[in-house]
Amino acid sequence: MNPVAFEIFGLSIRWYGILISIGMILGAMLAMQRAKKENIQEERILDLVLFAIPAAIVGARLYYVIFNWEYYSGNLMRILNTREGGLAIHGGVIAGVTVGYFFCRYHRLPFRKLADICAPSIILGQAIGRWGNYINQEAYGRPTDLPWGIVVDGVKVHPTFLYESLWNFAVFFLLLRYDRYKKFEGELLVLYAVLYSVGRFFIEGLRTDSLMIGPFRTAQFVSILIILGGAFIIYRERDKVKIR
Repeated sequence: MNPVAFEIFGLSIRWYGILISIGMILGAMLAMQRAKKENIQEERILDLVLFAIPAAIVGARLYYVIFNWEYYSGNLMRILNTREGGLAIHGGVIAGVTVGYFFCRYHRLPFRKLADICAPSIILGQAIGRWGNYINQEAYGRPTDLPWGIVVDGVKVHPTFLYESLWNFAVFFLLLRYDRYKKFEGELLVLYAVLYSVGRFFIEGLRTDSLMIGPFRTAQFVSILIILGGAFIIYRERDKVKIR
């Protein structure tokens, strides 16, 4: 599949960027709708998006570059070329949430409430954006004989982009449904982080292009830390609710 959707004045517009943009726009629209129900001005969500999304893109790129430094150190200009991929979701989420926290502190907004408002939007954007990997023919898995495998360079492989996209959509709908049952503010964001990391841990084991920390897959290592940290936060916060 041609990764270039069309050209404008000689500039190639790639499907990868289009899909990520669609995910961001739909996520922002959903967050605005959810914010309205929580009596938070929709304009605040737009302001948050204007800060958090650029930070997420920079964070996703820096994360990828740091753990793939051997490739980029030989030609630093490659760092600026994001048109062909090279964004790590973990880095993007960490940067976006961090900027969101300081944004809320500055504007005296309830961070935990906004985190719960935005959590489904984050995973929705990820679910849509993963299809950009398919068009770029990247982030696929090892060879397989399964009927739903896809052919890349003449080899039938696991469509790990599809596995993660489907998992993310499932998490998205679960978060929307669970919202009414949450026990504390911020639980949706923590639940999102834990559930996404569970799926990512297993799916990452099938991929052939993983970033590595020594002999360990970076995404799996980070996922374990997030799962353990998230489980601890949920246990601690729910325990506080019981005490009250």
